[in-house]
Amino acid sequence: MPMTSSAAAPPVYLLPGWLNSDAEHWQSRWERTLGHVRIEQADWEWPRRGDWMARLDEVLLADARLAQTPAVLVAHSLGCQLVAAWAAHSQHTARVRGALLVAPPDTEREDMPPQLHNWRPIRRPRLPFPAIAVVSTDDPYCDPARAGEMAADWGARLVLAGPLGHLNTASGLGDWPEGQALLATLRGASAAG
Repeated sequence: MPMTSSAAAPPVYLLPGWLNSDAEHWQSRWERTLGHVRIEQADWEWPRRGDWMARLDEVLLADARLAQTPAVLVAHSLGCQLVAAWAAHSQHTARVRGALLVAPPDTEREDMPPQLHNWRPIRRPRLPFPAIAVVSTDDPYCDPARAGEMAADWGARLVLAGPLGHLNTASGLGDWPEGQALLATLRGASAAG
């Protein structure tokens, strides 16, 4: 059984947020060291929700493995809002086994940059797959109580990471082993992982 679980490990897709993840971001480090695949977007500076959702659908449909072994999505910042919007709209959610949602931003705040205004309103239907939302207690882009409300609406298990800012490169997470452990629980689901 452990051999099959390793052979059929769910693919992992990385969903960066606005402006993409820089070279020292934990997502970029996971891409380099763990072989996870980043979903590239056509426009990182002026992200259009519909375009990002269509791109996610396109990538998941192109991966034939996902019919047998659904993927795990690992989203940071605006990538979390992408997962919520995509799941509320797509007919292909069965291709996803679970989602790790890290530092979801509050795109409905008045002080959000104009590039993110088309991400309003936040999509809040319950996700059709297991999810874990990791939230910092001092994230400059989302009050932890507000992030907790989003996580509850999405049906995601809430993990408070402490005062770590936006859980990005500036947070000094390195390879972020705590995040890798959370990912392992989503990838393992029923097995030991």
